[in-house]
Amino acid sequence: MSTDYTILLIEDDREISSTLSGVIKAAGYNVLVAPNGLEGQKLAQAENPDLVITDMMMPKMGGFPVLESLKSLPSPPRVIMITANEGGRHKAYAEMLGVDDYLRKPFAMDVFLDAIARVLAKDSSDDAKPAKGPVTRSRKKS
Repeated sequence: MSTDYTILLIEDDREISSTLSGVIKAAGYNVLVAPNGLEGQKLAQAENPDLVITDMMMPKMGGFPVLESLKSLPSPPRVIMITANEGGRHKAYAEMLGVDDYLRKPFAMDVFLDAIARVLAKDSSDDAKPAKGPVTRSRKKS
């Protein structure tokens, strides 16, 4: 499978980042990697990814400030938050900030890839574009 989707992965744990970015690449997506929220925020602004996958707890800037900054972009990307945090309040806050999915670590790779496909399909269905091939769309959220 080959797509023109670009996914930004923001994860401070090197092993997790390496594993997840490898899985994303193997699934045929373009992947950008940032080691913390501050670098992720800069990459999101510069590269305009289709999807951001961000950890919650990170140095320099955590996942919640990243979510807040993404909302201010002219064309906000879809977002999946990943976390080892078990708190229900964190999930509720993430949903309030507009995450499209929320995965608790550890998760199976098929669950991870299903979440990516489902979230990207939302983007396609919102704009009546096919799921594969070149993507030209606005990411306006209603």
